[in-house]
Amino acid sequence: MTRITTHVLDTVSGGPATGVAVTLYSDGGGEWHEIAAAATDADGRVSTFPEIGAGRGRLRFDSGTPFFPEVLVTFVVEDGRAQLHVPLLLSAYGYSVYRGS
Repeated sequence: MTRITTHVLDTVSGGPATGVAVTLYSDGGGEWHEIAAAATDADGRVSTFPEIGAGRGRLRFDSGTPFFPEVLVTFVVEDGRAQLHVPLLLSAYGYSVYRGS
């Protein structure tokens, strides 16, 4: 099982993006299932998601920006990996995602 965490940073203000709704999904048998939903804390983080098994995972961010109202990030959860951190850098007209440590 793998623990998924995320961090959303507002690249316009240079600080954390607080209150961003984030939903975690898992691809079980070719169909996406919602696992949990949370909002980023004062530090822009969500670290309260339950663990998920190997396979594909997805984070849905309700970004609230006018051009990208939502951001979907699909990733692979490797068997035996203890934690996977998926940060999102967000601005009004762009975003970037990377595999964190």
